[in-house]
Amino acid sequence: MNRHTLRLILILATLSIVGITVTQVYWVRRAFDLKQDAWNREINTALFNVAQQIFKINKMVVPEVNPVKQVSTNYFVVMVNGEIDVSLLEFLLRSEFDKRNIAFDFEYGIYNCDSEQMVYGNYIAMEKKSKEQKGSLAKWKGEPYYFGVQFPTRESHLLNQMGIWSFSTLVLLLVIVFFAYTLFIIFKQRRLGEIQKDFINNMTHEFKTPISTIAISAEVLKDPKTVSQPERLLNYATIIQNENNRLRLQVDRVLQAARLDKEDIGLKREINDFKIIVQEAVANMEIPLKEREGKISIETEAAQTNILGDKLNLTNVLNNLIDNAIKYCEGKPYIHIKLSNRVLQTRKWFKVFSKPSLEISITDNGIGLTQENQKRIFQKFFRVPTGNIHNVKGFGIGLFYVKLIIEAHHGSLFVKSEEHKGSTFTLSIPLA
Repeated sequence: MNRHTLRLILILATLSIVGITVTQVYWVRRAFDLKQDAWNREINTALFNVAQQIFKINKMVVPEVNPVKQVSTNYFVVMVNGEIDVSLLEFLLRSEFDKRNIAFDFEYGIYNCDSEQMVYGNYIAMEKKSKEQKGSLAKWKGEPYYFGVQFPTRESHLLNQMGIWSFSTLVLLLVIVFFAYTLFIIFKQRRLGEIQKDFINNMTHEFKTPISTIAISAEVLKDPKTVSQPERLLNYATIIQNENNRLRLQVDRVLQAARLDKEDIGLKREINDFKIIVQEAVANMEIPLKEREGKISIETEAAQTNILGDKLNLTNVLNNLIDNAIKYCEGKPYIHIKLSNRVLQTRKWFKVFSKPSLEISITDNGIGLTQENQKRIFQKFFRVPTGNIHNVKGFGIGLFYVKLIIEAHHGSLFVKSEEHKGSTFTLSIPLA
């Protein structure tokens, strides 16, 4: 699937999800409003009937204006302007609400019409049976009163009664989550596909050059005249040998990547002096360093340098880091390696453990890394764009290998870098 087709599909799918979401929100809101309006009418009718009965009991003239006023979504005021019997009021409210299946808990208050102060209030749970009033709070006489009724749990009851809409909203949320996850997988697979394509292109280029060189050298060696020229014969044989070693190293790197995929590192843990490992790694990189007229300095502050680890893999780790420092330098490479002792903190479950460790910092004067590249350099097959440097070769598995080996030794690894100002890779490995 090409990029334009994928983009079109994603746009159409996103628009569809947005359209469905907007439609769902509209109809849920509309259904809630209709349900709320229906309950408002029922409550108004119930309170109006209560007011009518109170007017009749108090032998008052029923006003032409509706005595029920809705102050807010869940608060109603009933202007009876007369005496109110508490027991009778609760009985009438319960009876009218029961008739209309209004099962909301409510609280009411009785107010003095002149002072606007509440003189009595109570909370009524509709699921519980009414209790008889005790004391002298049976009847309020002498002055005109009105009462207010509030439904604190009304919204939650309305939402609970919208079962099908709640279910459809939940289904829509699940669809959105799966859609977002699908987008994540698509972009991840596409990125991996591009990385794999770059890896194949790099591998093809890395194999093509030595194969061509070997082929040319073999053609020269087939010439009978070459046999009579020992120096020329030795020269081309050496070229074939070097290119063959180069091919073998490239194949080893590819096989190493495949082995890392299976997480079959196979570490051989032994007590080793890391100073010796550093010295051997520096000796291995002596030739490419001389070719670039570079320099490596080693500083040892650590009192203890013995670690329990795989000497070969740790040497390869240092080789990778030093090799990168040489390759990604525009001028003469200068590399500083520093050993010091630190306390490494590791977390296991909910506990934090402190272990004495050896910290190795490798600082170079290379081209540096952007913030974005610093987040990605430890990903498999990722290669940092090199700008005007075109001679940098590799498959993008070196730093991935470094991170995997250090973590296999229960250590940590991080990088600090700035563009055009070099980089510092810091490794921490527990002491033996």
